[in-house]
Amino acid sequence: MQRETVHFEQKDEPLRADVRELGRMLGELLVEQRGQAFFDTVEKARRLAIARRAGDHEVADDLDDVLTGRSPIEAVSVLRAFSLWFQMVNLAERIHRIRRRRDYLRKGDGPQGETISRSVQQLLDDGMSERDARQLVGSIRIEPVFTAHPTEATRRTILEKQQQISRHLVARMDPSLTPHESDVLMEQVRAQLTIIWQTIEHPDGRMTVADERENILFYVTNVLYRIVPPFYEETAAALTKTLGEAAAGARLKGLLRFASWVGGDMDGNPNVSGVTIRASLRRHRDLVLRRYLEEVEALFWHLSQSSGRVDFDSQLLERLAHYEARWSDLITESSPRHADMLYRAFLRFVHARLLATEHERDGAYSGVDEFHSDIRLVARSLTNHGGRNAGLFSVERLLRRIETFGFHLATLDIRQDSLVHRQVIGEVLGDDAWLERDPADRARVLREQLANRTTPERTSEEIERTLDVFRAIDECQQQYGESAVGPYIISMAQRADDVLSVMVLAMWAGLVGEDGALRLDIAPLFETVDDLVGGPTVLHELLTDEMYRRHLTRRDDRQMIMIGYSDSNKDGGIMAARWALQEGQSRLVETLDRHNVAVVFFHGRGGSVSRGGSKVYNAVLAAPRHSVQGRLRVTEQGEIINAKYGLRGLALRTLEQAASAVILASRPQSRAPRPAPWRDAMDEIAARSRAAYRHMVYDAEDFTSYFRASTPIDVIERLAIGSRPASRREGAGVENLRAIPWVFAWTQSRQILPGWFGAGTGLVAAAESFGVETLQEMLADWPFFQSIVNDVEMVLAKADMDIAERYAALAEPSVRHFFTSIREEYDRSVRCILQLKGNERLLEDDATLRRAILLRNPYVDPMSMIQIDLLRRWRASDRSDDALLSALKVSVNGIAQGLQNTG
Repeated sequence: MQRETVHFEQKDEPLRADVRELGRMLGELLVEQRGQAFFDTVEKARRLAIARRAGDHEVADDLDDVLTGRSPIEAVSVLRAFSLWFQMVNLAERIHRIRRRRDYLRKGDGPQGETISRSVQQLLDDGMSERDARQLVGSIRIEPVFTAHPTEATRRTILEKQQQISRHLVARMDPSLTPHESDVLMEQVRAQLTIIWQTIEHPDGRMTVADERENILFYVTNVLYRIVPPFYEETAAALTKTLGEAAAGARLKGLLRFASWVGGDMDGNPNVSGVTIRASLRRHRDLVLRRYLEEVEALFWHLSQSSGRVDFDSQLLERLAHYEARWSDLITESSPRHADMLYRAFLRFVHARLLATEHERDGAYSGVDEFHSDIRLVARSLTNHGGRNAGLFSVERLLRRIETFGFHLATLDIRQDSLVHRQVIGEVLGDDAWLERDPADRARVLREQLANRTTPERTSEEIERTLDVFRAIDECQQQYGESAVGPYIISMAQRADDVLSVMVLAMWAGLVGEDGALRLDIAPLFETVDDLVGGPTVLHELLTDEMYRRHLTRRDDRQMIMIGYSDSNKDGGIMAARWALQEGQSRLVETLDRHNVAVVFFHGRGGSVSRGGSKVYNAVLAAPRHSVQGRLRVTEQGEIINAKYGLRGLALRTLEQAASAVILASRPQSRAPRPAPWRDAMDEIAARSRAAYRHMVYDAEDFTSYFRASTPIDVIERLAIGSRPASRREGAGVENLRAIPWVFAWTQSRQILPGWFGAGTGLVAAAESFGVETLQEMLADWPFFQSIVNDVEMVLAKADMDIAERYAALAEPSVRHFFTSIREEYDRSVRCILQLKGNERLLEDDATLRRAILLRNPYVDPMSMIQIDLLRRWRASDRSDDALLSALKVSVNGIAQGLQNTG
């Protein structure tokens, strides 16, 4: 156990002050809501936990006496007190990030790290011309994809209140505030904090797809819609600063796009279908049209220029005359006083056409391009007639949003399990042995279906449900634009016939045109280690298939490939998974290069390190050579969405870090191939770590029993925090459990096994074979190795074997030996990391993260102890005591808040 006091650097003193003030406010709230005796209990537990962490083991029994054996109601209150403290600390740290960013920008001491300015300057320092640097920046695209995986343990209403608290804390940074104004802001914080205390964390019913959709769209419409123009403006300013005024006119377009899986992700979720695809994209359109209507109305009142004072472009006047002649009936009222205000006259029609579009009436825009053209006319007229400082800024901001969000707000991806496709095709063909057929034979039959343009003769509920998905895609593309629907992602893709199956299903549904064109990107998702290894073979077979190659030519010779971090990690452990991902991407790039096809990698990362979560800047720079190619498409899910995009300042910084990394990673010949001994060493690390991981997780008898006993997986399976089941396919084993609850459960028990297990064994083996010096050279000069070592170190620092041992004691004596192996591997991994880095303690090189973990540990510990006690009692009741289960759910939420991670 680490015995270290929390140290705040001078630059972090404002954070310390915020934590102290929010803590004081929380203490007053507890006294007010639950009385002095309750506050004294919480405070006693807090002090005992701190003393225990400081090395006073004699207080452990006293801490147990305070926390265990409490009634479910009392336990819930204590848990919620600690959980609420974590919510406030998490908010304070996010606010401090914004504060530090502002301080840096005010000082102006050169470009901050991980910024577009710094990356562009690096391009110039590397010898790139200003013209090429400008073109490279203008060609990149960042596309976060928001998913509804059940990792977010906090309900939306509480998230909204946390955001309001954040805004009040940001407002307090204003140095011109009077003391009274500052006090008023803190009273508003107190009000929101009290309401959170009085709100139940978990709704009674499981979330629906519609609920999940509203959660995601909250961030898109309330944060991202607002920050898109500032992002472009800051990017343009960065180019001007580094490349001079010549870059000021560079037309940046397409740098940002946003996508969602909510309503289109059918994989293992029977609640998603063609119906939810239609409903989701309709909701997307309604929300973005509402935003456009509000913005056009604001421009209407803002642009009051009169024809007697300024001129207007002839094209704008011609279109206004056309509208007056054709659609005068759309205007319900107009004031004669506005007759000479021609921008207002024109925008009145624009507003009316948007309303017609919303209600699908005569006069509706045929597509977003028509709307964009109208607003572009206003921008040109302002530019040409003295409006550069009289409204052009606001009009250009609207143009940026139209270019980014279209009439669909966020692209909706579609995903389904390959097994579903095979089952449906077998049923249509009347082939009972279809699933057992050789994949090459299946591919041959599918090619015949495509060549002959057959239509299905059989039907059933499952066939119709599957084909209706493709009909929904077709309808939505026609109604909202082709960009409204993203790639069709095939989960568990293993062979070329899995991709051809999608083409056949699309053809049967009528989505393929007479010319054979399919307006849809098909993205195989390689998830397990074996699938990643086999990926290049699958792509080679597809690219040598005449029909598929013709389809790809129509898609601009660009192939999207999704790679899964969660299941590959769950399959082989972190070291083997990361190396398979690295090598798999390299081989896929080589394969596509041979066929003159560009690749877009879609990274299926989760929030935790165990599921691919890593600092985005480091992760992008660690990617294999030529694998980025100006594109970053990556999933964002769970509590990570709130952490990255919950506040506008954080969202801007998140996108800037991603863009700056993509710029550097897209440099031509940006990195030389790694030395062969390094690759051989990684092969050794991956093989030995995977063997150790699979020997215990998959091969050892009764390991599943240990997992289910030593973690609260049985509680997590009962949490109503997502619309999908915990398992993807039928079966109770580890193989069929989704990676999300798998990681969530290990995190709760403080073992966090998927994030590090096997690393020590692999590193020791490689050190024996290649020497510690080789591994240290890799750590110094190889971004990939740096990234994985740092990620493992962070997880090791968050794990706690002393607390984990208490969870292990919940298991039957016959399986507790697994914890002995876990602890031995943990100690081995820690020793290896410290030896490679030459450090004496974990996270010695990251004071901020070390401080955050040390600050939280004494407050997480009491919640873990309560959870263990509740688990023991609930299981003793044969899991029938609903009051204990409710308390356990609160404990899960609290620990997730404390560790800032679920799965």
